[in-house]
Amino acid sequence: MRRVLRAPAQIVLGLLASTAASANPVPWQLNMAKGVTETSRDVYDIHMVVLWICVAIGIVVFGAMFVAMFRFRKSKGAVPATWSHSTKLEVVWTVIPILILIASAWPATTLLIKMADTSGSEMTIKVTGYQWKWRYEYVDYFGEQPNINFISSLESQSNRTRQLGSGMDPHSVNVDGYPTYLLDVDKPLVLPVGVKVRFVVTADDVIHSWWVPALGWKQDAIPGIINSAWARIDEPGVYRGQCAELCGRGHGFMPIVIKALPKAEFEQWMAAQTSAPAAAATATTLAPTTAPKG
Repeated sequence: MRRVLRAPAQIVLGLLASTAASANPVPWQLNMAKGVTETSRDVYDIHMVVLWICVAIGIVVFGAMFVAMFRFRKSKGAVPATWSHSTKLEVVWTVIPILILIASAWPATTLLIKMADTSGSEMTIKVTGYQWKWRYEYVDYFGEQPNINFISSLESQSNRTRQLGSGMDPHSVNVDGYPTYLLDVDKPLVLPVGVKVRFVVTADDVIHSWWVPALGWKQDAIPGIINSAWARIDEPGVYRGQCAELCGRGHGFMPIVIKALPKAEFEQWMAAQTSAPAAAATATTLAPTTAPKG
């Protein structure tokens, strides 16, 4: 019975940890993070502009309300207004919001167009969502075909904890001060720093959503449909995310881990990945086909 009751609690803790760790927050952080791509920083800048516009509107509106409530009240001799309509006032409070919306929509639309422009990409990664794991295929890298293809799923210890409802302490599992409880994978997606990477995202069974907050966007993975996005990571490091579309009972257990390496280190990693299958194939070819006679 304890195990049955503990499992939902583990799920909730895992989801809370994923929400916190995916953006690499700091203690008492209240605002969104800037991220590590040009897109994420542009999103942050627009977010701050709109936030301060909202703050200014709130100050004006609530300020007018408080002035009206405390200054123009019956106990101070105020009487009901003798006018019932003001065309000028209605024009003002209609035109000003329209101008604010236009001023906000222009940079937002420009950024959306920029985010959708995958031209000039130097690398292509195909991301396929499954219940409940991700497949990464390295389609091309500067015109070459690396032939790297692997499944990334919840790492073994975390998976045992998910199944049994116990085994890992949610408060002690962390990397560099960030909680990583049920957020580790067996094979992270390795990417180079400073390279424009085009992502083509789809799914094989149900709708998923590939989301790494540090990149500044998320993209739905829909069976039979190819969506695309791009990112150029500026800083080496490990960046985490989660599936952001409810896709079944294992939805909370298909994390995303990106390991961004300097270009030289990435090319070394890629060479090691491509040489391993070749070495295995050579060993199979050279192996004796018949058992030696005794």
